[in-house]
Amino acid sequence: MNFQELDTLDERIDLMRKLAKDFLVRAHQVDIEGSFPFANIQDLKDTGYTTLTVPSMYGGKEISLYELIRLQETMAEGDGATALSVGWHMGIIMNLHEKNSWKESIFRYLCEQVKNGALINSAQSEPKTGSPTRGGRPETTAEKVKNGWVINGRKTFTTMSPVLDFFIVSATIKETNDVANFLIPRSTNGLNIEETWDSIALKGTGSHDLILDNCLVESEYLVEEFSSNAKRANGWLLHIPACYLGIAKAAQRYAIQFAKDYSPNSIVGPIIDLPNVQQKLGEVELKLMQSEYILYGVARQWDLTNDDGREKMGAALGAAKLSVTNMAIEVVDLAMRIVGAKSLSMKNPLQRYYRDVRAGLHNPPMDDMTIQLLAKNSILNH
Repeated sequence: MNFQELDTLDERIDLMRKLAKDFLVRAHQVDIEGSFPFANIQDLKDTGYTTLTVPSMYGGKEISLYELIRLQETMAEGDGATALSVGWHMGIIMNLHEKNSWKESIFRYLCEQVKNGALINSAQSEPKTGSPTRGGRPETTAEKVKNGWVINGRKTFTTMSPVLDFFIVSATIKETNDVANFLIPRSTNGLNIEETWDSIALKGTGSHDLILDNCLVESEYLVEEFSSNAKRANGWLLHIPACYLGIAKAAQRYAIQFAKDYSPNSIVGPIIDLPNVQQKLGEVELKLMQSEYILYGVARQWDLTNDDGREKMGAALGAAKLSVTNMAIEVVDLAMRIVGAKSLSMKNPLQRYYRDVRAGLHNPPMDDMTIQLLAKNSILNH
């Protein structure tokens, strides 16, 4: 089956559930090896998933943000690393279309490449700048030459780097000290991936370092110049909490099945009948319901709001990410309390969920920035 041939969200979710089952089977080995889920990414490309956010004007499905987060969440129930990885690609295409910030010819070219299986992600983080959302100026440089731009620098956390075809690289222009984004094809001379990813969380994201050594790109591949103070609302970043919500739901599913099956000889029947276990399962369900309502609600609001209204949604978007990510961590913790010491076995998926879900604290926007934004909003509005 192919996502492009399915017309309803329910049909697409059903297909994603089938893929996610395969992803779950592969997840343990990828985690143990610290390798990359090549088979998962290929499955997503072969089924047309990676083209779903391509605009309709270029022959894509142009799915909504709500549809995207539902599909990403379902994928993450199988493997969070795969979901977070491909979520960047899906969201970037959606965001470029919504913001209309690139020249039409370049964006059209990119969409054509995506329809042929190409994958893209941003490379913004650097060793000394920290998270780009905090405003650090890139130490990666761009120098104008006669036949284009020469880019030099090192980027960290380049998620999905083993299979990316294009990189959106932020760099400081030497002549003006302005910051700009450059589209750099993987085939560019001087572009290399250094396999540095050694995180205990989301091992399968392949978030290695991108090395740019005198990379020459065409003049038109300077795709966007921007002010360091220009921060726009980004609905597409909800793919991040959607990923962690999916991981939390996977933990819930495992804990329930374990509780149904486990029956120690100290009691009659399975532990799922015990009041203290049901208490924890009830808390898990409550947190997941709360997460769904805020995440789905903000996504639907984004889809129904015009551009001016979306620019006022920064606080709501941040609140959704903060709430869902932190509740996902709490859900996994509760699931581990239900399962007990067995949850710490390397063969048990809960220990992977525990490590993976905590990575959400370090994805943008950071909790402290969201709280500050909420405080400013409340002061202005009262």
